[in-house]
Amino acid sequence: MRVLVWAENCESIYPDGVHGALASTLSEDLSEVRVATATLEDPGCGLDDSALEQTDVLVWWAHVRNEEVPDDVAQRVHDRVLRGMGLIVLHSGGEAKVFRRLMGTSCTWGWREPGERELIWTVCPSHPIAQGVGDVIELSEHQMYGEYFDIPRPDDIIFISSSPGGGEVFRSGCTFTRGNGRIFYFSAGHETLPIFHHPQIRKVMANAVSWAYPVNGFVDARRFRRMDPV
Repeated sequence: MRVLVWAENCESIYPDGVHGALASTLSEDLSEVRVATATLEDPGCGLDDSALEQTDVLVWWAHVRNEEVPDDVAQRVHDRVLRGMGLIVLHSGGEAKVFRRLMGTSCTWGWREPGERELIWTVCPSHPIAQGVGDVIELSEHQMYGEYFDIPRPDDIIFISSSPGGGEVFRSGCTFTRGNGRIFYFSAGHETLPIFHHPQIRKVMANAVSWAYPVNGFVDARRFRRMDPV
């Protein structure tokens, strides 16, 4: 399995960046996996045709620089997903150009700065991404995301988060299918907190990458009509 972890560079608690932390945990938690990393600062954002052709699952983490990703890069990733590449979108990556193009909506939500306890409830325990995760993930502190989350109807809602500060809830773990590609959005992952060291979060990530792997292989992009954003 060939996994590419992409992230924008920003200040974080992780010495090797969020992409480095994710790559390390996935390498440790998955067998028979080859993990590479790329960032916004790399030539072509590290997402040129050659890199994408060698990627089975792309993990996309973002914070505040979504608009800096060039349109042609977002379109390349979009088209590759339609052909069968798996896509895991994390945290503020829900507002990334490629995710909005694939969803056809604004993908906006309500939010507050970190400082609140969050409970991530497993509401679809039979789904492969939820296997071995448990009934609830408790984060002692996280950034609050809350409804309304402007996304189309998911294939499955696997996790719902609740925040006690204002009583908000959020569809924090959702799956979608676009073309021949599987997509999982997961809201966890604020960069100033050690979220990706949490054992249950690590389990979600490993499960999600395994689930998104293109078991039916890639298909000829000419089979799909170009899908522009709504």
